[in-house]
Amino acid sequence: MNQADSNNTHDNEQTLAAVQQVAEAADSMRTQLGQVIVGQQEVIEQMLISLFAGGHALVVGVPGLAKTLLIRSIAQALELDFSRIQFTPDLMPSDMTGTEVIEEDRATGSRQLRFVKGPVFANIVLADEINRTPPKTQAALLEAMQERQVTAGGERHALPNPFFVLATQNPIEQEGTYPLPEAQLDRFMLNIQVGYPGEDEELKVVQQTTSDQEINIRPVLSGSDVMSIQQLVRQVPIADHVAEYAVRLARSSRIRDIENPPQIVSDYVSWGAGPRASQFLVLAAKAHALINGDQHVTPDHIKSVAFPVLRHRILLNFNAEADGIRPDDIIRSLLDEIAIDPIDSRTARHMDEVIRSE
Repeated sequence: MNQADSNNTHDNEQTLAAVQQVAEAADSMRTQLGQVIVGQQEVIEQMLISLFAGGHALVVGVPGLAKTLLIRSIAQALELDFSRIQFTPDLMPSDMTGTEVIEEDRATGSRQLRFVKGPVFANIVLADEINRTPPKTQAALLEAMQERQVTAGGERHALPNPFFVLATQNPIEQEGTYPLPEAQLDRFMLNIQVGYPGEDEELKVVQQTTSDQEINIRPVLSGSDVMSIQQLVRQVPIADHVAEYAVRLARSSRIRDIENPPQIVSDYVSWGAGPRASQFLVLAAKAHALINGDQHVTPDHIKSVAFPVLRHRILLNFNAEADGIRPDDIIRSLLDEIAIDPIDSRTARHMDEVIRSE
């Protein structure tokens, strides 16, 4: 074996070890969260994908489904600063981002403005019931989510790294809610739907929450660990035909700037997913592959994250409302209709083998 082959073998072994470590860390996170969260395995999986990919997540469900408990438990399993903001109709932007106060120097009597950081300056920010506050306050999160900074008095203040906004939202049909604008919805990598537990799971919830049992969640990862995983996620290989499939899937949800959109899109969609959806499909698929111990992205990984990535980026028309069509119905139809890149399967298998050998 020559030196080049030896180096490649060493690099492959290091890559395999790193992938295995991330998969084991994800399993440890699931174990810790499983102490307090009954069932909801798919929800937990999607939360881990969002965290390891460095994206924000919107957790949607009716009250009482342990959305806040799940996010708080994730923060306990990570050695990161945690902050909870309860969104209410009277919450002001400065209550969240911070404000400038006048500070007097007792020695000289001079006064100057000093910025006091708000609760958004944390690694994990729980935006609880984000749609119960007016749009003005909702919009104050836009800069923080996209630019990872807050501007006050013309001065920029960087947010800590890593930084996640994990927001809970009640269904918009409920009273006293303000729908999030599309621009802000697009900043969330995933829209995670939390459903009712099964009967056996609900019984276990009742037994667990009405006893005197005390559960302590052990921290699994530090901030530096999370950032290392985020960097590793971006290094996961993806073949061109798989990336092209993700792009076609996102583009197929649009009725503008695309020829011959699928019939269900023409009938029921007024606005489809933008380019950020394509980016998040690939990034979330990479994270999904990594936490499951896979070394490269396959079309199945893309399909597995399609619903949480796309559902909040598809705006339906009145026909859809009349016929009871939901975004998940559109996505399900697109997954059935949009094929993998029309190269022959032999070529696709060869490309995957090349990736695995690198």
